[in-house]
Amino acid sequence: MANLENLYREVIMEHYKNPRNKGLIDDPSYHTKHIKNPSCGDDVTIQSKCNDGIVEDCRFEGSGCSICCASASVLTETMIGKKVETAEAIANNYLRMVSNESIDPDIDLEEAEVFAGVRLFPARIKCASISWKAFLDTIKK
Repeated sequence: MANLENLYREVIMEHYKNPRNKGLIDDPSYHTKHIKNPSCGDDVTIQSKCNDGIVEDCRFEGSGCSICCASASVLTETMIGKKVETAEAIANNYLRMVSNESIDPDIDLEEAEVFAGVRLFPARIKCASISWKAFLDTIKK
């Protein structure tokens, strides 16, 4: 188990140091949602562009702790190319996972599973979920 925890930690730090899909696009076809957590300083903006029911692009900009920023990076990689319904199911399953609620084992969280340990640290749940909640707002019709 310690090796798995170390691997998860490495993946989180890799996404924190080398975030994917960072930087917003000035394009009205993108839906944007900004959320700031004043209690800890996490500040994230998520952008999504959907076409024909597919998440064509997903980007983020923000600042905060390693969990917040890495989670946003993993989110963008996970969602690009997914059907909107699948992306919504993944995001909701992820939010249940980090909140220590029961999850649907048939929904593949892909690399986002590295945040499973967050549920053991209640103070970090908001850090891990802020970008995912913003994402859900960007794909609502």
